[in-house]
Amino acid sequence: MMNNGDAVVIDGLRVQRGRHVVFDGIDLRIPRGQVIGLLGPSGCGKTTLMRSIVGVQRTDGGTVEVFGEPAGAPALRRRVSYGTQGSAVYDDLTVRENLRYFASVLGAPRGDVDRVIAEVGLTTHANQSVDALSGGQLNRVSLAVALLGSPELVVLDEPTVGLDPVLRAELWALFRRIADGGTTMLVSSHVMDEALRCDRLLLMRDGRIIADTTPQRLLDDTGQTDAESAFLTLIQRDVGHDTRRSRRGEER
Repeated sequence: MMNNGDAVVIDGLRVQRGRHVVFDGIDLRIPRGQVIGLLGPSGCGKTTLMRSIVGVQRTDGGTVEVFGEPAGAPALRRRVSYGTQGSAVYDDLTVRENLRYFASVLGAPRGDVDRVIAEVGLTTHANQSVDALSGGQLNRVSLAVALLGSPELVVLDEPTVGLDPVLRAELWALFRRIADGGTTMLVSSHVMDEALRCDRLLLMRDGRIIADTTPQRLLDDTGQTDAESAFLTLIQRDVGHDTRRSRRGEER
């Protein structure tokens, strides 16, 4: 059941590809107006979970609701935005031309173009061709596209991959400013030091959420001083739980 604080409610989500079970009954609540970090190693299921939330993933059981609607419902078209891995803009167009095009596709107001350009800090590059931008600037263009139409939930799949630490820090500061304006930001990453920039953390391993916590609780719970060591501690605990479950199964 969704309450006013929930952007996303997932109950018993099951996803299977062929014989491989990706998720076998995930339950999750994502509150509104926060920066939520979805962290874990490559291949753990982050992208599949995000695709399920935005409604483009075929599921095999359970329910996913976003703002009280089934994921992918037409009513969510302008309320939810999804930024996939890699650039989704046209290299031969300028920043402004790209955003005008996507605004027309999305049915967003034309005034949104200048708004999102300013919001992501690209005003001085608005008339510059995208193929002349740096990696960090290119990621900002993709983020600007995701912000068109003022969505209430922005889902970003590894938006800082391949960037240096300074550029990553700048993007995370931008995510924070956007969330402070009331937008829910769900951001995936496999870079553990980015965990400490979030309000809340969802840590994944092998298709399971092994921790739903906050940065401070993560450190306190593991007795570590950095996110990477804390995550490794959680993995060791989880491996121990797997071993004990396996032994109990063999004893039956």
